[in-house]
Amino acid sequence: MAQNGEYLDSQRGILDGMPRPMPIDPKLGINAAVREAAEASAQGRDAPEEAGDKASAKKRRKRKPKEPDDAPPRQSRDLALLPKAHLHLHFTGSLSVTALVALADADHERLPEELTNTQAFSAPATTKGWFRFQRLYNIARHFVRGEAAMRAVVANAAVLDAADGSRRLELQIDPTNYAGAVGGIINALEIVLDEAASASRRTGVQVGIIVAASRLRHPIEARTLARLAARYAGTGPGSVVGFGLSNDEWAGDTPAWEGAFRIARNAGLGGVPHGGEMRGPDHVSTVLASLQPARLGHGIRASEDDRLLDMLIAQNVAFEVCPSSNVHLGVYPSLDAVPLRKLANAGATIALGADDPLLFLSRLNDQYVIARDMGFSDEELAHLARSSIKASFASDEDKAGWLAEIDAWLA
Repeated sequence: MAQNGEYLDSQRGILDGMPRPMPIDPKLGINAAVREAAEASAQGRDAPEEAGDKASAKKRRKRKPKEPDDAPPRQSRDLALLPKAHLHLHFTGSLSVTALVALADADHERLPEELTNTQAFSAPATTKGWFRFQRLYNIARHFVRGEAAMRAVVANAAVLDAADGSRRLELQIDPTNYAGAVGGIINALEIVLDEAASASRRTGVQVGIIVAASRLRHPIEARTLARLAARYAGTGPGSVVGFGLSNDEWAGDTPAWEGAFRIARNAGLGGVPHGGEMRGPDHVSTVLASLQPARLGHGIRASEDDRLLDMLIAQNVAFEVCPSSNVHLGVYPSLDAVPLRKLANAGATIALGADDPLLFLSRLNDQYVIARDMGFSDEELAHLARSSIKASFASDEDKAGWLAEIDAWLA
C-alpha cells in the first residue's frame, strides 16, 4: 500500500489549493490528566472522579451466564494476552469516561450525566435512537478541541489497546469534525498522524489512521478527504491506512460516494465503509457493488442472506463485528442474538471491534470475553484474533510476527 507517486502528482493541483499545515510544536505535551486516566484504566484502577471503567467491569460480570453443574471445564487463557488487531474504533468514541472527564475539567466545563454515569448507552435501532446516540457523541466531541486534546485521544486509545493485547489499532477519524480548532483539515490530520507515530513508539501498538467521510456531508467533500488521505497513504504507524464512510446508514445515496472510494483505492487505500448495521442485506449488496470494500464496518446483517454472505466471503471482504455496539444500538435484543457464530461457521474473516467504548462501556478485550461466553473455545478465539490481524492493513512482515505470537499464546 505504498504511495503512488504518479497518482499523487495528478492530484497535487487540487490539494495545493488547501491551506498548508501549521508547524506542530514538539514541546506541546499531552494532557497529563488524560494520560493518567488512560493508564489507570489500562491497569484496572478507577480514577476518583468517576466509575465508568468499574461499571464496565460490573457489566462484564453480569454478562457471564451461569453454567450447569455438569458443564465441562472452561478454557481460561488470559484473553488480554491474546495478540489481536483492533480495526473498528472511532476517534472521540475511543475515549474512556475518565479521559473525557479530564478533558472537560481542563476546559472548566461540566459534562451531562449521561456521559459520566455508570450506565452504558442503549437505544432502539430507529432514527430517533440514532439521533440520541449521535447527540451524545457530538457533546463528547465538543471537548476534543485543539492539538493537545486530539493528541490525548490518540494516546488514550493506544494505552488502552495495549492493555487489551492489541498489536495493531486502525483508528477512524473524520478530520473535518476537528479542523475548526486547529486551522483546517490538513492540520487536523497531521496532528493525529504525528501522535499516532509517537503513541506507537511508546506503547508498542501500531496505530494507523482510517480517514472516514460522513454520510451527513456532501459526497464531493468525501472526494476532498480521499485526496487528502492519499497524500499520507501507507501501511505503518502514523500513516493513513484506509478510507471509510460512517454515520447514519440511512442517510444519503450510497453510490454517490463511489468517486471518493475510487480515488482512495487508486492510491492504494482499502475501503472500510459502514454497512449492514442499521440496514439489511439489500444495502450491503449496494455497498459491495458501489464502494468495493476491503472490509465492512459491521456487516453483521449480511448474515440474513446466505447467498450474499457466501459472495462476501468469496470476495475476501472482512467483517468488523462489534457485538456490544450491536446490542446497545438495538440491532439485536441481546448478545446471544448477535450472529457471530453463524459468520464464523460460514468461514467469514472477522475482526472484533469496540466501536465507541465511551458510550458502550466495553472495550476490545470485552468483545473476546463475549465470544468466549457465546461458547467460542480458545482455539476459536485465537482464530478470531488471527482473522483480525490478517484483515488489517499492516505489512505482511508485521502480520507474520503477530500470527506467531498467537501460536505461542495457544501453545
